[in-house]
Amino acid sequence: MSKTAEDLIETFEKLGIETLNFDHPPLFTVEESRALRGQIPGLHSKNLFVRDRAKRYFLIVAEEEAKIDLKTLHMEIGARGKVSFGSAEALLELLGVTPGSVTPFGAINDEAGLVTIVLDAQLAQAPAVNFHPLTNTRTTTLSGPDLLRFLNACGHEPLLLRLMEA
Repeated sequence: MSKTAEDLIETFEKLGIETLNFDHPPLFTVEESRALRGQIPGLHSKNLFVRDRAKRYFLIVAEEEAKIDLKTLHMEIGARGKVSFGSAEALLELLGVTPGSVTPFGAINDEAGLVTIVLDAQLAQAPAVNFHPLTNTRTTTLSGPDLLRFLNACGHEPLLLRLMEA
């Protein structure tokens, strides 16, 4: 059974990770979330759940303005052939989230380590980054280094890339 937003917050507390949490109406796209920019400080992201020809899954976590070229991304992330979007069923099965709630925090549900997290190095270094905490009705803010600490605690050492410069 997938972990909940409350389970996630409890995990942050156990790891000593400080967060801020903001409740809001459901947000499904980067465009919808831009309406909250004055209220939630820090960098914001877009998260792409993709798979390669060998059915290996990747979660691309980039700053929201990054231009991601799916035709060439496979060369940077070590995928076998070009990538395409993963199905909603695989997203729910592997990360425990639905489309519109995609987040690196889903690593908490991927105990088998089947998803490679690809993280924009800019987010990893930022003092404040924002993601949905397994639900799109809330946003959680934490530091980039704390995000790395969380991912490593979940057994997901991310592949760090400079996606904004790609």
